[in-house]
Amino acid sequence: MKMQTRRDFLVMSAAVGALCAVSVPAFARSNRAAPRARKATAVTQVFGDGIRLIAVAVEYDAPVDAATLSANDFTVEGRHVTGVFPGTSVDPASRAATGRFVIVTLSPDDANASLAQHVQMQPQKQPQPKAQPQAGGHGPGKAGDIPVYDTVYRDAKASVVARGAAPLPTTAVSNLIVDAFRQLAFHDPKTGKLLRYNLFVPKDYDASRSYPLVLFMHDAGATSDVTRTTLFQGLGAVAWASPQDQAERPCFVLAPQYAEIITDDDSHTSAMLDTTIDLIEMLARRYSIDRKRMYTTGQSGGCMMSIAMDIKYPDFFAASFLVAGQWDPALVKPLARQKLWILVSQDDDKAWPGENAITAELEKQGAKVSRAVWDGTWTPKEFETAFAKIDADGSPVNYVAFRKGTVIPPGQSAAGAAGHRNTWRIAYTIEPIRAWIFRHHA
Repeated sequence: MKMQTRRDFLVMSAAVGALCAVSVPAFARSNRAAPRARKATAVTQVFGDGIRLIAVAVEYDAPVDAATLSANDFTVEGRHVTGVFPGTSVDPASRAATGRFVIVTLSPDDANASLAQHVQMQPQKQPQPKAQPQAGGHGPGKAGDIPVYDTVYRDAKASVVARGAAPLPTTAVSNLIVDAFRQLAFHDPKTGKLLRYNLFVPKDYDASRSYPLVLFMHDAGATSDVTRTTLFQGLGAVAWASPQDQAERPCFVLAPQYAEIITDDDSHTSAMLDTTIDLIEMLARRYSIDRKRMYTTGQSGGCMMSIAMDIKYPDFFAASFLVAGQWDPALVKPLARQKLWILVSQDDDKAWPGENAITAELEKQGAKVSRAVWDGTWTPKEFETAFAKIDADGSPVNYVAFRKGTVIPPGQSAAGAAGHRNTWRIAYTIEPIRAWIFRHHA
């Protein structure tokens, strides 16, 4: 009997999806025929804790006027409708006075908005113990292990129902920002390894210009052989590719999808360290990427891989954004002359003491380190103010910890790895930190 893989499971689960029932609008009475619905598209968006179904876009055969629409004309079974308006495309950001698309926005806070699904799967290759949270435990395994893949992402599906008419099921999905990434594979001739990856190429890429590159590496919980998993699980990759960020800081975004554990709690890495570096070298030859403006970031295991890369290749990246990781402080001396922004939570019982030890060692090696304690519940404006205060020190190493209890969402337990995982739920939403790394050149 063939062993069920995560990829097989995703194919089967696509038939299940996240089903909704929607009614099309009741247009105002007029002498002309009401526009007819042609197709419906499910719209998803990635948040700090993963991808969610946030809207349904119905395309009509003629423009629809906002005056003919009312939120009361729409219902979505099991969901809260937050708005109804015309658009020029399926993207809710295309809102207009008239448009051929009617956007029905849904609350992202609904219990069934998330498309993540936790399942019990069989190990795909080497039998390994079920992955355990990194914080408070012994990590997910050893570097190079193939863990149990226990999270999949359902397809977003909806069924639009006009009163008195047959249902109109969605026939497409629009994944905001995610769909702008290309899914590719790199066969490393040096290591012999295969590495799947996601690549965002700046809009209107011009080979006569030179562009920065941001490398994002996911945590062990997103380990998978399904290439877009790292894009679905949080903002670590997609934040840099948002229209707002790209308008101010156009850059390439590289998000590898690792099928194995890349780092472990013994400060070891898998062969994917060199394979990832080789991938970046290949991309820098293929595209007009500025080798003096390459940056690395990652969460948990991805943070630890960033640290390991900065140690082995100290001149490769111009700056690093390190989220919720740790490493053997006896090995971090090369980091003392690098540009680092470190972010952890005081609720993280491994990364918090781990980074305390690392920054203490960096100071022994002569690095100037600025420290601050922030509140994870702050507004964007409050984060900007706090950033400006620590940034005024001009230190090459900035170490920020979220105050204990402030990263845990209301009503959720702080037990286990909650303080660990919720660090990156917030980390990549802080725009001034994202902007900070681009100041630096190797």
